[in-house]
Amino acid sequence: MISAGKTGLPERGRLLTTLIRVSTRNSARQEMPEPLRADVRLLGSLLGQVLVEYGGQGLLDDVESLRHAVIATRRDEKDVDDVAAIVSGWPLDRAELVARAFTVYFHLTNLAEEHQRIRTLRERDTGGEPQRESVAAAVRDIGEDRMGQLLRDLELRPVLTAHPTEARRRAVVTAILRISALLTELNDPRAGSGDRDELTRRLMEEIDLLWRTSQLRRTKPDPLDEVRTAMAIFDETLFRVVPAIYRSLDTALAPGTGARPPLAPSYLRFGSWIGGDRDGNPYVTAQITREAVGIQADHVLRALALACTRVGRTLTPHESTTPPSAALRGALAGARAAQPGLSADIGKRSPGEPHRRFVLYAAERIEATRRRDADLGYHGAADLLADLRIVQDSLAEAGAVRQAYGELQHLIWQVETFGFHLAELEVRQHSAVHEKALAEIRAGGTLSEQTEEVLDTLRVIAWVQERFGTDACRRYVISFTRTAEDVAAVYELAEHAALGGRPPILDVVPLFETGEDLQRSPSVLDGMLRLAPVRRRLLETGRSMEVMLGYSDSAKQLGPTTATLQLYDTQAALASWAARHDIRLTLFHGRGGALGRGGGPANRAVLAQAPGSVSGRFKVTEQGEVIFARYGHKEIARRHIEQVTSAVLLASTPGIEERAIAAAERFRPLADRISAAAEQTYRSLVEADGFADWFAQVSPLHEIGNLRLGSRPSRRKATASLEDLRAIPWVFSWTQTRVNLPGWYGLGSGLAAVDDLGELRDAYRSWPLFAALLDNAEMSLAKTDRAIAERYLALGDRADLAAAVLAEYDRTRALVLEVTGHTRLLEDRSVLSRAVELRNPYVDALSHLQLRALQELRGGIEDDAQREKVEDLLLLAAAGVAAGLQNTG
Repeated sequence: MISAGKTGLPERGRLLTTLIRVSTRNSARQEMPEPLRADVRLLGSLLGQVLVEYGGQGLLDDVESLRHAVIATRRDEKDVDDVAAIVSGWPLDRAELVARAFTVYFHLTNLAEEHQRIRTLRERDTGGEPQRESVAAAVRDIGEDRMGQLLRDLELRPVLTAHPTEARRRAVVTAILRISALLTELNDPRAGSGDRDELTRRLMEEIDLLWRTSQLRRTKPDPLDEVRTAMAIFDETLFRVVPAIYRSLDTALAPGTGARPPLAPSYLRFGSWIGGDRDGNPYVTAQITREAVGIQADHVLRALALACTRVGRTLTPHESTTPPSAALRGALAGARAAQPGLSADIGKRSPGEPHRRFVLYAAERIEATRRRDADLGYHGAADLLADLRIVQDSLAEAGAVRQAYGELQHLIWQVETFGFHLAELEVRQHSAVHEKALAEIRAGGTLSEQTEEVLDTLRVIAWVQERFGTDACRRYVISFTRTAEDVAAVYELAEHAALGGRPPILDVVPLFETGEDLQRSPSVLDGMLRLAPVRRRLLETGRSMEVMLGYSDSAKQLGPTTATLQLYDTQAALASWAARHDIRLTLFHGRGGALGRGGGPANRAVLAQAPGSVSGRFKVTEQGEVIFARYGHKEIARRHIEQVTSAVLLASTPGIEERAIAAAERFRPLADRISAAAEQTYRSLVEADGFADWFAQVSPLHEIGNLRLGSRPSRRKATASLEDLRAIPWVFSWTQTRVNLPGWYGLGSGLAAVDDLGELRDAYRSWPLFAALLDNAEMSLAKTDRAIAERYLALGDRADLAAAVLAEYDRTRALVLEVTGHTRLLEDRSVLSRAVELRNPYVDALSHLQLRALQELRGGIEDDAQREKVEDLLLLAAAGVAAGLQNTG
């Protein structure tokens, strides 16, 4: 056994933690870039003024006293009990104001750090060598010969979901965006002193407004609220950034981009479950799905109409210098015949400018499509693309290649990527619902409301396909797929829904979630190949098939270590199955945002996939807080998508795959020993008698339902079992306790089961999967705080379970450091380490406020008004902790 796994570890672990966190916090302060320091200082100073204006100097003094106290505990200069005494001594109203102050501070700090990330990206993008993990770097490393094949297969498909992990209200997010815009202007070196004074005044006004805005939702959002929230990401970021990403790839592929036909394919396709995912959410109905698609279409058609108008207005080449092609002359003649009044009006504003006239005419047709004017509108996005290519070819033929392949190409890429539906809406439902519905239909008689809803949903899919095209909604995901009969059931239900007419075109996607289901997945796919509808779709799609893998439930069932290895094995088995059956398989990764749900850096996750399982295609869910973190700003969104694209390209090359195969073969016996011990340790905890009740006592599990994060209930069934608890509240609750158990528990016991430290270190250096496993655990451990966690765990009156958790934490922390060779957590990730170290004391403050509320609630409060105030304190602290750790579920 490795020495760190022996007895005496808890005492050494506590001492080492105290010594290291003092030095790391000091070094983190010294490493903070000056622009970031200045932004944090400015925003903090303005918030301090707001506090004084609102609650007097006494409020700011109380905030500062708690801030200094929690920092002192991390320096081992003050006992944690002293901090608890400060917090418990305040009236509830004062405690709530202090909690709000720390929560708002984190919103402002997060904003400042985002601005620093953008500054860093701009500094790195100064020419010369391509940025690391960019598409340009991938093209350079892969080489021209191999890139041709990879680009033909390349597809990246992020799928936005409404999984409720965004703790901030939309009003809060909007306020933060306004503050962000003002900070950008203030940091502009061209701003004069008068401008700076006015910008500072406006910043103060907006921070005051953020302070006065309730941090808590008072009503649950409905599914259409969630759809509209997601639309902001498309409107403000994705629609604009997609052409820049393609242009970056095109630039890397060959010189002369913008003056030659593009080499970069439009490889991005976006999906959405928002308004389509009805698994366990009774509020997502067929009517909601219909309206969700309509909202998406309205947004993308507005965006395309505006973009087309902008491009059209700039296409002013005169026919004397740039004569139209015969195809364009014919298209203009057709427009005059179909819409003589509109054509004449556009012609008056564009005399002698045929290219401009036709693109402006196309813009009018897009707007008519949005208004559902059948006489003028387009039938589908393919018709718009055909018109734009007529213009592009005409310009190129006339020698105006820069106009042909410049901004007009950007518009073409946008149409190819988003179509008229913006993102494919995917439907998801539980296999048990289909089984029950089919049994009712076969039995005859009156159908239940649930069964009628299943049939109505399939009819809506048919309507969407008729209105917006097949690609707008054709994937139907089955949660908890157990057998091929679960897939057959959906196709049979579609026939019943069609009432003798034509059923919708469906690609039924099995979702394998539990350990047992992951293991049996190849045999389920064997059964699917025997189904006539599946064989027909394989012929229609060029033998393409999609399979979804669930990370959240497998991790909750098996623990993070075993689930990671089980998912890897499943990927390898499915890749081998696809090769045997000549199937072009796409694996759909149902990853959450948190590390306990398969989260972590997406590019590293891609490179850690089983060899042969990527093959140029990567599809993944993007959830809650992750959506805004990755796609909330154009430059950050561009960097994220480029990183994932780079990883997909590299993971699909023979060299990378061969090295991964060799590492997996060499270290598989070692991984099996780790997995067996890790799973045993994990299961011994979560399957212990009384564990579910203890977990509910030591965490705000029941209370966080009142945060009203999303429209979906936190449990699949109305039971109190751990099995029926969704993975999001499971992870969120452990995050709030500062334990972060789903991200690391069991790994320490697994590592301790191996008596060869050198072999573990070799595995970490050589096997991307093992490196990702340890790196993700290290991130999760860095956001864990032992002293705070100990106080939460004590609430449950189960010393045995608390001791087991703390001992495994000490063991895991020590062994992860030994294997990685780090002297402290995140030693090789300076930016993240700095952020975590500087934030932790402020998160401690909110944890103490939440602990006070949790202790009072667990003690019992008879007065309803008093209980409501205490719950508000707990929930406000929970929102603040989520902002501070930048993790919920």
